[in-house]
Amino acid sequence: MGTDAPRTRRHRWGKFLVGVLVTVLVIGVAAAGFGWWTVHRSFPTTTGRIDVPGLQGAVTVYRDDAGIPQLVAETDHDLFFAQGYVHAQDRFWEMDFRRHVTAGRLAELFGEEQVATDAFVRTLDWRGIAETEYELLDERSRAYYEAYADGVNAYLDGRSGAELSLEYAVLALQNPGYRPEPWAPVDSIAWLKAMAWDLRSNLGDEIDRALLSATLPPEEVQRLHPDFPFSAKPTIVDGLDGAPAASASAPVPADDGDDPAAAPLEEGHVDALADLAASVDRLPELLGPEGGDLGSNSWVVSGELTETGMPLLANDPHLGPAMPSIWVQMGLHCAEPTDACTFDVAGYGFSGLPGIVIGHNTRIAWGFTNLGPDVADLYLERIVDDSYEFDGTLRPLTVREEVIEVAGGDPVTIQVRSTDRGPIVSIDDASNYSRVATDYGATVEAGGPAADGAELEVSLQWTALSPGTTPAAVFAMDRAQDWKGFQAAAALFDVPAQNLVYADVDGNIGYQAPGAIPIRKAGDGTLPMPGWTSANGWSGMVPFEQLPSVLNPERGYLVTANNAVDDDGPSLTRDWDLGYRAEGIERRIRELTADGGTLTAEDMTDIQLDTRDANAAALLPVIAELDLDGDAARGAQLLAGWDASADADSAEAAYFAVFWRTLLDRMFGDLPEATRPQGGDRWFAVVGSLLGQPDDAWWTDDEAGATGRDAVIAASLAAAWREASDRLGDDPADWRWGRLHTLSLKNQSLGTSGIAPIEWLFNRGPYETGGGSAIVNAIGWDASVGYEVDWVPSMRMVVDLGDLDASTWVNLTGASGHAFHPHYDDQAPLWQHGETRAWPFTREAVRDAAVDTLVLRPAG
Repeated sequence: MGTDAPRTRRHRWGKFLVGVLVTVLVIGVAAAGFGWWTVHRSFPTTTGRIDVPGLQGAVTVYRDDAGIPQLVAETDHDLFFAQGYVHAQDRFWEMDFRRHVTAGRLAELFGEEQVATDAFVRTLDWRGIAETEYELLDERSRAYYEAYADGVNAYLDGRSGAELSLEYAVLALQNPGYRPEPWAPVDSIAWLKAMAWDLRSNLGDEIDRALLSATLPPEEVQRLHPDFPFSAKPTIVDGLDGAPAASASAPVPADDGDDPAAAPLEEGHVDALADLAASVDRLPELLGPEGGDLGSNSWVVSGELTETGMPLLANDPHLGPAMPSIWVQMGLHCAEPTDACTFDVAGYGFSGLPGIVIGHNTRIAWGFTNLGPDVADLYLERIVDDSYEFDGTLRPLTVREEVIEVAGGDPVTIQVRSTDRGPIVSIDDASNYSRVATDYGATVEAGGPAADGAELEVSLQWTALSPGTTPAAVFAMDRAQDWKGFQAAAALFDVPAQNLVYADVDGNIGYQAPGAIPIRKAGDGTLPMPGWTSANGWSGMVPFEQLPSVLNPERGYLVTANNAVDDDGPSLTRDWDLGYRAEGIERRIRELTADGGTLTAEDMTDIQLDTRDANAAALLPVIAELDLDGDAARGAQLLAGWDASADADSAEAAYFAVFWRTLLDRMFGDLPEATRPQGGDRWFAVVGSLLGQPDDAWWTDDEAGATGRDAVIAASLAAAWREASDRLGDDPADWRWGRLHTLSLKNQSLGTSGIAPIEWLFNRGPYETGGGSAIVNAIGWDASVGYEVDWVPSMRMVVDLGDLDASTWVNLTGASGHAFHPHYDDQAPLWQHGETRAWPFTREAVRDAAVDTLVLRPAG
């Protein structure tokens, strides 16, 4: 008995442990099963048949092995209805999040921390303007938006929560009562305002100049904001050969305070304008981080220079990286062209928006880059209670109240005040915004003294705050069949103004600049202006007929990379991209077509991947001539013989990037924080011009006690060697640019929650990348922050007008917006390594590429 008791206890204890283990395993399996079910329940049905109320006829949805949908329908109504249905299948959370951004309703989802953002969007009234644009649409276009909305709602019907997307399951932990409301056509149109804000031209430069003017004389501000070098870099219209001898842009004159259209910037305004800079940057970070070199590449080559004898067109828009990608790949095809079915088009669009934004149809192809005209101006306003001063009298502000609903909190009521020019963007502390204007310009006496009790605030005039015609332009472009039809569609594309490149199956290539571009009464739009005088402001818009346009240029190609369009014609802006990417593209085209060479679609992709760093090429000869020792000499030796290509596996590119960031910080680190160098094309030009002035005062490194070009460069080379060794190891053979220059794809809404498990669910990466700022392969980084990727070629496409099925494309992430779906991030490795996918277009090619086929049928 005595010997059996311990065995019995051990046996019982063993059974207990086994029971616990089994219980834990069961719970673990159940939790895993529940997690798997939760994740997968939102994945869309992509095969078989689904009866859908609202359809007039059957629609076939073909998907290839990347899940990219191609829709075939018998009517325009059903085509856009099905597009709405499929967008909702793949990306409804993204659509829902975006419409909350554009309506100023993020606080309804995420609580009080988003009230300030909502207040700013309500101030700009994107939603209200979209409502007006919807009412102004022609009947046909309005029907397309309505059909699209009906398709979205057909998918939503009977689905909720995690059935729609995993994000709703996460949101329910904080906001369990939220239910998405039906989609409305205005939800689609409002997204165009968000894109216009992302591409809002030179507002940041305007603030930057004002901040610099507080501490620097006008001639130094001008040096830090150089004009486009017309004599050295290619323009879109003339290329490099036709460039005039000198720039037509004059330096900004010193302000003596006597001009009634000008206001001096005084001490004490830096904080105010820095707050404004932070305010205008807050929104793009929600839409995807932006950078100072945000732009795009597109170019088109005529058949005279191609292997097939037909045009080739390339495009890679540069935007902030986001998860999922901002673009959706899709084809919209009519089974037969009839009066009731008029579309046969494929390319890139946005979830939530009907139509194709960039791509090709059966006859024409087109690409976009940001034209970048100056379409937004800031004004100082003298405010007295609910009035503003104008030409010596007080006018009543337009005032409206907005109520912001807050998840888990009380509603917040704000007042939006506007002058005739635009809204007051100085938001009070009740909305968690700092004041964006103090006494800026308060001492200006021209036009009479300020009214008693006047306070200075800032208003914004921006073309996107007036109703426009862009919502109809997308459909017109999708249906255009020739150059004349393309120009008619471009005339509707008012905001955001874009460079449009064109090619067709008849062998034509062309360029058109569209957009609403203001004509100013005074000034050049580079600094905030007094709003209390009618001497400032806009007198109208540049007529479309006066905007630059080119058809079949003699040189056989057109390149747009946000560089200057032309040195003649109407004034569009002074803040062009300075042409490094355009120069790089032209260089490659000329190299490949020299001595009778011809271009292929593969060559066009190869040009998109070009990593030559013109900034490094300019600095390397200077470094090679220096008498150096120690770490600086080791750095110079590493760079010797480097071809200035910023490839991901390059040790030289890694070291040069560290050197460049160090040099900028040492030379310009004392500038106001909001104006610190980001390191792109503007700073290439600033430092490049200083290379020929070795004794200039800017060549000062207080940290190293160095003055003069050679000493400052030497100090930065030594410091960069130490930093690179700390970051990458002591052996330069192990250094790689890609180890520093990584891309993290973050979910637009939940990817920066600060909660690691949630971020793990939705974010992907990091991915090692090459390229850099102001490089053709513009995988950009912000030198004021670090080396990580801030903006990217958000997609890459090449259209072959000789054989549309030979065209290629790739997206940044994947077709799906559902985390853990096979097509959530499957294109990211292709994008990372510069690879592309086949782009089937003809009906036979689409069917042959299909791995899934779904038929949507009318219910009943």
